[in-house]
Amino acid sequence: MARTANWVKRAALTATALSLIGVAACDRQQERLDRAGNLGEAVLGQLGGEDVTNSDSARYAAVPVEARAFAGTILERSITVSENGERARFVIGSIVAKPSALPPSVEFSAVMAQPEMALDVVVDDQAEAKIIVPDQKTLDEAVQDPDVIRRIELPASKKRSITVVDPESQRQSGYIGGSEPVLPRAPLKDTVDQKRYEQGITREPVLRTRSLAIQLPATPEEKMAQLPRLDPKVAERALIQPNAALQRQLVAEERMIQTATKFKVAASIQRSRSGQMVIEIGSDALSPTSFSEAVLQQGRIALENGVACDEVAAQQTDANPLVAMECVIEDLRASGEFEYVEKDWLYEHQMIRLPGGEETPSLITPNDPLFGLQWHYKSQGTGAGQSAGGAGFVDFWTDQASQGSSEVVVAVVDTGLQMDHPDIRNSVNVAPGWDMVSDLDVANDGNGRDADPNDPGDVCPEAGVLSNTFHGTHVAGIIGAASTNNADGVAGGAWNVKVVPVRALGKCGGKLSDINDAIRWAAGTIPEFDELGEEVWNENPADIINLSLGLFKTCPASMQDAINSVTEQGVVVVVAAGNKSVPTEFFAPAGCQNVVTVAGGDARGHLAPYSNYGAAVDVLAPGGDLTRDDDGDGNPDGVLSTKTAENCADPLTGESVATCYYAYEQGTSMASPHVAAALALIKSKRPDLTSEQLVSTLLSGVRSIPENQCTGLCAQFPGAVPTLDDPDMCLRPCGSGLLNLADVTLED
Repeated sequence: MARTANWVKRAALTATALSLIGVAACDRQQERLDRAGNLGEAVLGQLGGEDVTNSDSARYAAVPVEARAFAGTILERSITVSENGERARFVIGSIVAKPSALPPSVEFSAVMAQPEMALDVVVDDQAEAKIIVPDQKTLDEAVQDPDVIRRIELPASKKRSITVVDPESQRQSGYIGGSEPVLPRAPLKDTVDQKRYEQGITREPVLRTRSLAIQLPATPEEKMAQLPRLDPKVAERALIQPNAALQRQLVAEERMIQTATKFKVAASIQRSRSGQMVIEIGSDALSPTSFSEAVLQQGRIALENGVACDEVAAQQTDANPLVAMECVIEDLRASGEFEYVEKDWLYEHQMIRLPGGEETPSLITPNDPLFGLQWHYKSQGTGAGQSAGGAGFVDFWTDQASQGSSEVVVAVVDTGLQMDHPDIRNSVNVAPGWDMVSDLDVANDGNGRDADPNDPGDVCPEAGVLSNTFHGTHVAGIIGAASTNNADGVAGGAWNVKVVPVRALGKCGGKLSDINDAIRWAAGTIPEFDELGEEVWNENPADIINLSLGLFKTCPASMQDAINSVTEQGVVVVVAAGNKSVPTEFFAPAGCQNVVTVAGGDARGHLAPYSNYGAAVDVLAPGGDLTRDDDGDGNPDGVLSTKTAENCADPLTGESVATCYYAYEQGTSMASPHVAAALALIKSKRPDLTSEQLVSTLLSGVRSIPENQCTGLCAQFPGAVPTLDDPDMCLRPCGSGLLNLADVTLED
């Protein structure tokens, strides 16, 4: 009877396998049709019980080299123990702050339902950025040649009117707040208006000033007409700032101007609808640059010896930039006018490279030729086609008869996405994203914030990054950005979901302030602005946001604020635990509240040596280990996904290939998107689940982990607790269990 049922299942799956063979882009349609036919015959043969001994070779032979070559070598084990004194990096001179007692934002849907509320909200509060210059010479140069203010060149600033404020004139006028300050010069010509002029738009340039509230239309109907027309799904999340919040920001802005004036530093102040404000201070605030290690060391020594941020310090015009920054932060905090004032910390992605170098039933699997090497999607087990550390994606695809839905959206806040990758450029899974990187040096693409989330590369010799990581492409590929079941390359975890790439990391990392904005824009709660200053909302608000990035520091207040603001709207935020082999409480966003924290496991289902651990970890998922080959296939047990790489190999011939489009990588960066993809699959099957129910459903299906799979030598893991049996071995808590979609039970 069992054998008969098994053959019935195989017959049904034969038809399913045929229906799953996909056709890709028109430019290669016939080639892929032929290839799909060959693979379809191979699939039918396997489902019918044929002994196909060279199935992998057959898959490789049916596709061109670009669709099968990959990079990955087994590396030598070399554990690097994190130093307790390791410093988190931050952007010199950039400060993130939020005014205290800030009135909460108003839901757009509520304003639309009650037109009278329109009079109390701000339509275009993003319009203004203030530049405070330290002396008359700089002011004259700025007025004569606006390009001396580098920020005005960035697309991020094209949405703002740039106003130059001379602190000397302001101090003489005695302005503290309440009335309009006397500006010594006309505002710099806004590049928005310049762009409109170039395009033949003859509207007279208008400087949007602080008297915005007075300029509001007289009636609710007039105000309602000015509100953006949003897609219903976007309108559910969109937030609009009340006038009272804008006024509170303006008061805080004046405090910032006073502080910059007090310490005789140039400054640039920017507001955000979220309430977040960024002030960049120092002589390089007009043209951000990297400071030398000598300058930083000089500042560290001065701070260690004790610096009084008093009137004496305020009179020094050549203060060290690090000292000036600490004094400004101290002064703003002491004012009592801010909920938080903190450094603009620099985050890094969490991909790590260590130095060196019984019969199972047929299952629904994609026809991508390299899928057989993706152990991380396989059923958990030790039999043929299984992996002890697999996450059970194959079981979900089969048992739930679902590979995802285009109605479910996962945003990837990362280094961007290689839009010209051959497995991505024609993918219907990729939705429009945004480049949120504001600093020109970090952006590495010649401009700042804009609608192009393409990853231009992130080579950073000063940080030891000697080749482009294309980190975001690898992460997004794990979720499902690439076309799956198209007889090309690799598969993704959720074949059919939408992936929104939001670029927030660039060369040498990414700013905290940019990441905070990226989280909110991805969730659809705030807009960005195009080159004409028009609002651009994320028309595919995320159900799930993946953050495969980290900072060796406790959770910054502004990041927690950003996370809270989107989880309150029903978004699930999934984060990498980090790769420092330390408790997650010392890492962000892994140690933040209201996130799903994911540790990295190897192909055995053990916690990988590099992974952070601790009570805050929710689940263990495949992160890979490039130093092992536990399945004996001759390849490292890393996670295989999309990205352009070098020093590759052709799995069919064994010959070297200079450039390829798939690679093995390792890190908690790889573990986090597995959980994001798993949540997307569950959401696709059960769209009615709330965010809390979605997470609890996922965690209810994890497989328990034996204690010995989450232990390690105490000498290698600072802060870990020794086991009872062996004082040299320490416990490393790695969550409630190992991700296993096979154990997730869903009711229709």
